[in-house]
Amino acid sequence: MADKCIWNVQNLDCAACAATIEENLNKVEGVKRARVDYAKKQIHVQSTDDRDDAFFQSLIAEAKRVEPALKVSSQPHQGKHTSMRMLIRIAFSALFFALAFFLEIPLLYIPSYLIAGYSVLIKAGTNLLHGKVFDENFLMSIATLGALAIRETGEASAVMLLYLIGEFFQDRAVQKSRNAVMGVLDLRADQARIISEGKLEMVASESVTVGSIIRVLAGEKIPLDGVIIRGSSTLNMQSLTGESLPQNAEEGETVLSGSVNLTGVIDIQTTRAYEDSTATKILRLVEESSSKKAHSEQFITTFARYYTPFVVFFALALTVIPSLITGSWETWIYRSLVFLVVSCPCALVISVPLSYFAGIGKSASNGILVKGGNYLEALSTIDTMVFDKTGTLTHGSFSLEKMIPTGKSSLDEPYLEKLAASLERQSNHPLARAFDTLASPFEASNIQEIAGKGISALIDGKQVTAGNAALFAFKAIPLSLNDEDEGTIHLAVDDIHAASFILKDTLRADAKQLMGALRKLGIRQLLMLSGDKEQHAKAIATELGLDGYHAGLLPDQKQEHLAEIEKSNPHIAYVGDGMNDAPSLAASRVGIAMGSKASDAAIESADIVILSEELSKLEKLVMISKRTSRIVKQNIAFALGVKAVVLVLGALGYASMALAVFADTGVTIIAVFNALRILLIRLSR
Repeated sequence: MADKCIWNVQNLDCAACAATIEENLNKVEGVKRARVDYAKKQIHVQSTDDRDDAFFQSLIAEAKRVEPALKVSSQPHQGKHTSMRMLIRIAFSALFFALAFFLEIPLLYIPSYLIAGYSVLIKAGTNLLHGKVFDENFLMSIATLGALAIRETGEASAVMLLYLIGEFFQDRAVQKSRNAVMGVLDLRADQARIISEGKLEMVASESVTVGSIIRVLAGEKIPLDGVIIRGSSTLNMQSLTGESLPQNAEEGETVLSGSVNLTGVIDIQTTRAYEDSTATKILRLVEESSSKKAHSEQFITTFARYYTPFVVFFALALTVIPSLITGSWETWIYRSLVFLVVSCPCALVISVPLSYFAGIGKSASNGILVKGGNYLEALSTIDTMVFDKTGTLTHGSFSLEKMIPTGKSSLDEPYLEKLAASLERQSNHPLARAFDTLASPFEASNIQEIAGKGISALIDGKQVTAGNAALFAFKAIPLSLNDEDEGTIHLAVDDIHAASFILKDTLRADAKQLMGALRKLGIRQLLMLSGDKEQHAKAIATELGLDGYHAGLLPDQKQEHLAEIEKSNPHIAYVGDGMNDAPSLAASRVGIAMGSKASDAAIESADIVILSEELSKLEKLVMISKRTSRIVKQNIAFALGVKAVVLVLGALGYASMALAVFADTGVTIIAVFNALRILLIRLSR
């Protein structure tokens, strides 16, 4: 019993057919999600619940109904052997073609034709017996057999030979594109050095259980998430976060799989199994991202379904109608055959999804996880970006801005600071960390902390109290400064209000620069939602030059405000980091979880996850989305433009079959390499 299955397939040579298989499998009752990975030659199926083998076998049968020549196996297909066989076929076919051409023996074109095209003819015949007509193999077969019928043996042989060469380079280009994407995401270490009973043993990373001790040497990749229990080192985390600056790691600190240990030897106690480790999750997200298709991908799939039959019927009309009028059957048959060769929409069906996959790979190499091409496409049209404040635009950690003595105490300011620091050391409240930079020479005793209000203790022989106005009211201590700001800590010594400390949430260093960069990239509205009080939110919004803000919001109110904003600004993205941002991240058109410390709920709800604390990654993300969208449009325009021109030339008699083959496989190769170009773009600021 299982709910997931992955099959490796052979003879899946048509991207349009792959799209049809995926569409049909997704319509089967009991299938939660099906995905056909044309580049990797795999079919992924997830059922709604546990299913037996018979169910999955029925799915294989459905796939073969679309592509009868399909071979399905649980074992990976050896692509190198296929490539070698194709090269041998190309060599022998080219040899016979050259002999026929130079020796002027037309009969030698026939073996050249059969060597290059026998697989196409067999697939076309098999498909025809199963009622499948409008595919690439059928079109190529009809076109070339028609050429033979009108004694254009050289043309027929040239078409099959050029088609085989094009298929070879197309497969190589697609696979190289995929390998290039996955190469930048080479995160996983397949083996781990485990310490068992004082001995070191190399084992498969999948077999290491949670709580095991593993040793990682300098220069090795960390195979599993865990905590350092011995040693210290410097880690390169660029593959995870995109951050090139090495990070120091000491005993007791958490380390993530996929990081590279640069210097010392470290022993790590694993905290997650291999399948749940950070590196595996990232790769799984990237692999599964192709299941969420962009609108342009869906359009191309639908377009291909109607485009090919239309061209076939038009080619038939081009043969019959002019021939009946002019009587030149051979001329118009040849022109219609050219039409058929041009008709396959593979250039679009392959290159458009590959463009988004490359964009997702480029994002991942910069520490940004995009969960689907649809989100990358949506982000390219965003004109409004809404930010959470605390932890996103600010660090979420407060710093001491200034101290205001009340004048009611005879104690000097340095001494009051020391009392406050010694007291706040005893508290776990986030605001207490603002005092960590001050000297705290005194011990505290009789400590009492009242949740949500503050803390008091006996320090240096004095009763010291620190907290908000509610605490002072509770203890009946008169306030000299009646400041209700939650960022203000009042200090009392022996029940006398001695001073108030003004705390400030520190703005991220690159926040202001980011706002200017986003405006240059076409984001016209920059807004902020915050749970903080009005004066804090206003100060941050003013400093960053935002177009608006809403303060004092609870999590559900953030979502409500976001819905209101979306009514007038439908192209909206929300950026947040915390548990309370999860509803807003899920509700927005594009939800972006920000920071390595983002909560699990935020990461689960978000469409895009940035794995570092750098706000500048947002600029890179928008740049990647826009450039990916631009490349997709280029591929669509180029492929349709070339096909349209060659179709017109073919109808008018100015296009040969060789040009028709270029309009099919040649255009596909160019479009694939153009899609790969996103990986080479430098994202300079």
